[in-house]
Amino acid sequence: MESFYCREEELRKLNARYEDGDFECIIIYGRRRVGKTALINEFCKDKPTIFFSALNTTGQENLESLSRAIMSFERPDTFLPPVFRDYNAALDEITGLSKEARIVFVIDEYPYLAKAKPAISAMLQHVIDHKWKNSKLFLILCGSSMSFMENQVLGQESPLYGRRTAQFKIEPLNYKETAVFHPERQPEENALIYGITGGIPHYINKLNVKTNIDDALLTNLFDRSGYLYEEPANLLKQELREPAIYNAIIKAIAEGASHLNEIVTRVGEPSGTCTNYLKTLTDLGIVKKETPITEKPGKKTIYLLADHFFRFWYRFVPANISAIDSGRIRRTYQSVVKTQFSDFMGITYEKMCQDYLLYYAEDLPINLNGIGQWWGTDAKNKKQVQIDIVGAPADGKDYIIGSCKYKNEKIGMDELELIRGYASVFGKGSRYYYYIFSRSGFTDGLLRAAANGEVTLVDLEEMYK
Repeated sequence: MESFYCREEELRKLNARYEDGDFECIIIYGRRRVGKTALINEFCKDKPTIFFSALNTTGQENLESLSRAIMSFERPDTFLPPVFRDYNAALDEITGLSKEARIVFVIDEYPYLAKAKPAISAMLQHVIDHKWKNSKLFLILCGSSMSFMENQVLGQESPLYGRRTAQFKIEPLNYKETAVFHPERQPEENALIYGITGGIPHYINKLNVKTNIDDALLTNLFDRSGYLYEEPANLLKQELREPAIYNAIIKAIAEGASHLNEIVTRVGEPSGTCTNYLKTLTDLGIVKKETPITEKPGKKTIYLLADHFFRFWYRFVPANISAIDSGRIRRTYQSVVKTQFSDFMGITYEKMCQDYLLYYAEDLPINLNGIGQWWGTDAKNKKQVQIDIVGAPADGKDYIIGSCKYKNEKIGMDELELIRGYASVFGKGSRYYYYIFSRSGFTDGLLRAAANGEVTLVDLEEMYK
């Protein structure tokens, strides 16, 4: 049985609404595997619940499945429950059940139902307005298709617009929340677990670290029989009609292609085609578009893999597929794969450092309004500049400028001088506060600069306190 962690605030809010006794229409959405159904199951485990998980099939088969869910609630001993004549009859049954009793009615994978029965949103709108809004029903609509849930359920064009009473977008866990699964591990180990799984609870559980991370990876990912070995392919097949092109796009980004023209060149498909496929991958939460903070989307916009697990898998599995197939992966893992982890963790570490400033750092010098990367051209020296962290202020013109170094060496004064120069290229602030994050500590010179107030230094140990 998989462990349940870190959704206490969502549970608290759901339970508070349940205790109020009023009609609720709760929208829960987020990318696949992020833990939506686990959250709902935890919430429902001591409550009268009709749980209907929609299928990616026909409207009739979904009606049969909904009928079974209702009848198993009413008459759990019925072997062959009857099928309602139509959806209206099924919803009327729920209306009757919820007149007096407080019942939770869950429709999981709601986009599948809406695809199979396009009129279902309008039907729900009607029954909410005319029958359910004065009932004790606790309705939950849950879905993994981000664009569908945001546009077709929460959006103004949806028949359900204005009917929701609350919405929860379930995000992956951050680096510190991920560490709750393995409190006995050292910060460096937990950082790597976060880098591999991206804070997706399902992946943390399936990685199943017991003795050490190496054995867990060799058993559960770098092995054709391992659950995580098949995961990206299974997810793409489940969500997409033409996984081959999506697969090529993800691989191109994982290997370093970030601009649209680079992706188009590597994939070998027209620009328009790639743009459409990228939008779908973005909707699924696998890819993200990023623009330098403080700037509007435009020519500088790049594509990155938002899903850390996909980034890990596509970087290390395809390149070593022969070793995996032939059973020689253990030796290759030690001599090739493992030696690249520090480099792989660079992007992950930047995300960790940003989250540290957003959620955990105390006594920040500015009131943060946003945080991200910035890149641009140093006209004076005619070179490109990239700043790992820029913290933008809610008011004023003071900025945080940060550097993140996930290296096996101490970081020295040269890094402080480097980011001071980068700040002058950024040139949008009247004052800058410098932060340097390091996996392996700092030189005496940089420590003295920190003691003098020139820079704030944060090591990996400090981030996990």
